[in-house]
Amino acid sequence: MTNNNEIKKSTWHTKHEESLSVGHRISDAVANYMGSWSFIIIQSILVILWMILNIVAYVGQWDPYPFILLNLLFSTQAAYAAPIIMMAQNRQSERDRHQALEDYETNIAAKSEIESLQFELTRIENDKLDKIILLLEDIKKNKN
Repeated sequence: MTNNNEIKKSTWHTKHEESLSVGHRISDAVANYMGSWSFIIIQSILVILWMILNIVAYVGQWDPYPFILLNLLFSTQAAYAAPIIMMAQNRQSERDRHQALEDYETNIAAKSEIESLQFELTRIENDKLDKIILLLEDIKKNKN
């Protein structure tokens, strides 16, 4: 008997997850987080706080209007985020290709099984028809 853990380990998705390196896992996590509403909300709050603190503070402004340091931070964030997101998208494409291949192989196996079942059903039907014909011939002989 196989338990659920053995069944789970045999799926293509689990095999793919196990093959990922630490860097791949980190880039996937970063891309997932950067594509979430929580990231957008937290970043928006931080930007609003940054701007308010720099507008309100008459003394000790670390980034006065037009917020050049904030723009530099956004540029740096974008420079790192773009390749990380692209790596995650490439792995997603790889997962999609692998899943499509697995689906294709499953469909081929199912098609083969369906064809053999159809062949067997046709054979059984032909055997029954042959028996019916023999019975009808016997009945015809017995009548004559």
